[in-house]
Amino acid sequence: MDPFKGQGGIQMLLTAEQEAQHIVSMARNLRTQRLKQAKEEAEKEAAQYRSHMEDEYQKSISETTGSSGSNVKRLEEDTEAKINHLKTSTSKVSSEVVDMLLKKRTGNNK
Repeated sequence: MDPFKGQGGIQMLLTAEQEAQHIVSMARNLRTQRLKQAKEEAEKEAAQYRSHMEDEYQKSISETTGSSGSNVKRLEEDTEAKINHLKTSTSKVSSEVVDMLLKKRTGNNK
């Protein structure tokens, strides 16, 4: 009967080894699934953060553009006012300048 006990012991060891391999295999599969899940969660979180930061950036750009747009408009209005002032001043003194030049011209010929 000793030979059967030896065979039974070997069979028990083989069965235990197979069970251990099965347990290790299941643990690896669970670990792989958890890693995939963690990666998906991290990607989702990164996408949300990226979206939030993009919204903040667009908001700051629109605020900056809005204020610079009003600055540009104000500068254009100021420039137009100065041009109109110069045109008015020029038209007022142009006749005086022409008269002065004519006087100088006629005064030098005599």
